[in-house]
Amino acid sequence: MAQEVIKSDCIMCINSCGINAYVEDGKLVKVEGMKEHPISLGEICPRGEALPQWVYSKERLTHPLRKKTDGSWERISWDDALDTVAQKFQEIKDKYGAKALAVYTGSLGTENIELAAFAQRFRGVYGTPNLLSVEGNCFRSRIMARQMTFGGYPIEEPWNAKCIVVFGQNMDNSRITVGRKIYKAMEAGTLEHVIIVDPKKIPMAEKGIHIQIRPGTDTALCLGMLNVIIKEKLYDKEFVDKFCIGFDKLAEHVKQYTPEKMSEITWVPAEDIIKIARLFATSKPAALVPGTCSIDQHVNGFQGNRVHAIMQAITGNIDVPGGWVNIPFIRLGDMRVTEISDPIGSEEHPLFRRFWGRTSPYGQQMLFADSVLKGKPYAIKGMMCTGGNPAMTLPDSERIKEAIKALDFVVVSELFMTETAELADIVLPACSFLEKGGVGYVYGVTNCIPYAMVRKQVIQPIGECWPDWKIWTEIGKRMGYAEFFPWKTEDEIVDFFLKPSGLTREQLTNEHPEGAYYTEMKYVQQKRYNTPSGKIELYSQTLAENGYDPLPLPVEPSKSPINTPKLFAKYPVILTTGARIPEYTHTQLRGVPILEKTAPVPLAEIHPDTAAKYGIANGDMMNIETTKGKITMKVSTTDALVRGVVSIPHGWSKANANELTELEPRDPVTGYTEMKALLCRISKAV
Repeated sequence: MAQEVIKSDCIMCINSCGINAYVEDGKLVKVEGMKEHPISLGEICPRGEALPQWVYSKERLTHPLRKKTDGSWERISWDDALDTVAQKFQEIKDKYGAKALAVYTGSLGTENIELAAFAQRFRGVYGTPNLLSVEGNCFRSRIMARQMTFGGYPIEEPWNAKCIVVFGQNMDNSRITVGRKIYKAMEAGTLEHVIIVDPKKIPMAEKGIHIQIRPGTDTALCLGMLNVIIKEKLYDKEFVDKFCIGFDKLAEHVKQYTPEKMSEITWVPAEDIIKIARLFATSKPAALVPGTCSIDQHVNGFQGNRVHAIMQAITGNIDVPGGWVNIPFIRLGDMRVTEISDPIGSEEHPLFRRFWGRTSPYGQQMLFADSVLKGKPYAIKGMMCTGGNPAMTLPDSERIKEAIKALDFVVVSELFMTETAELADIVLPACSFLEKGGVGYVYGVTNCIPYAMVRKQVIQPIGECWPDWKIWTEIGKRMGYAEFFPWKTEDEIVDFFLKPSGLTREQLTNEHPEGAYYTEMKYVQQKRYNTPSGKIELYSQTLAENGYDPLPLPVEPSKSPINTPKLFAKYPVILTTGARIPEYTHTQLRGVPILEKTAPVPLAEIHPDTAAKYGIANGDMMNIETTKGKITMKVSTTDALVRGVVSIPHGWSKANANELTELEPRDPVTGYTEMKALLCRISKAV
């Protein structure tokens, strides 16, 4: 039987690796890495290998469902489902106003531009400002911090560096493609110094310098490094004088943060802080490489990202190969329409909404529960969720579930019956990325590569599944918005997105099915930065004027041995959540047989000495309890993890880490919550 090989990209995670999809008689039979693709380079992770089992899973939703009064589900037609959705959305708008509807997109909305763009278009046409997204607790904090420092978003290029400092990121599990490039650079001798800042001695730390830090104290470590760099005059004076503003204030500010004082906070010996500060400042080019959320999800996560930007700037590692690079982002068609009001969170966290004339489209999802349950600042009454599972992935999942249950109407577009879908009134069966076409574009933001490709449709939709664009379009038409949804085919949609880019669908389908570069990489020092001062703003007048710290401070976690010693006596173990493994992305891919063989259950990692202190051994079931909740997880002891800490993964319904997390306190600038440095107590489960 003839076998067809279709070149596409995989969006099971943000890396969006190039794949060769093997199809026989219309059926996907195998997936391999695409050698020509600059990200995958012929490699593939377990998730990519599992795509055939995942897409053909017996658990797939294949037709629309409506919840009956007794809580069971009944199969309905697409017409019936869409008519109901349109009717309910109109009722909410007529009775409460457009802002009473929330549109939620999860992490899939980042790499899946069709899903995200049509969600944004619908909510704009409908008139609600409340687009809730993964951006409300992930990654945008980093973008904001760099924008507020540089006026743009420079991206790290670690494989071309001479020295890198990696914060809270196990690339062997989470960024395998970038990790491979780093290992190759280490083997070639071009990357001389690899410094890993992590409570756990991960595989990459075996080949470099390991800084074993107390969770939640990364900013203190960086301030100690800045103290050394400035005191010893290791900064790039010529670059600072020419391109930066506020250095004098920074220099005075960091005098108080000596390595000795920061050692007491971080658990890192002062001599190690001095050593890595000198290495970073004197080994050019150099790059700080933060994990996806390891810096963000703290009460001072924004300032943690700011201190990285400041360190990168004063050492002159901006717009040089191997430093942080201002890569030209691809220009794509924009489906957004004018917003008429502000979303929830705008009053509490105004800079998350807008600064310097830039307006973020996102509401702060951490205020969703209060909006529903308390009517603050006003009541949200309905929600459409697509590409996400907020009942599991948002902090304080029990309260989020309570809020979703309290809504007048909930519709979920999904591939599987997720925890959020279980709470819905209508569930719509969505296509996977293998069953529809689109644009692969994230490589500039995630991998510092100016590259794009057309995501090809590999197989026909399963059952009655529809692509996201069609679902939003048909709801829009039923609500009288047909003129705003003129696209009839995926080809038309791809053409719309690519039109401003300089690339065409024809090029990326026939001439370069593997993808193509939309521009050349250039390392050009900017003459003027897009900030109010025109310079790199080490001291932020914008932050000061809005009542925030203009320079980063070493803020303790809200619950910690130092900040709350009485609570620490009752909850004497530090808890960090969100550890990643290559088999799963957030809540996705559970139940896929090939992946369950290697990762059947969630594992709580803990040092054997810490476990033994509480009568716990490797393989035991362990209770993990915070002031918020309690879960039980299997123990995996490892002497690679710092003593006094337990690290748990997220995304498991059988032991949901977010039953232990809270919606408050929040980072004052971004509204992000604490998930990486909590307090807990542990005991052997009986």
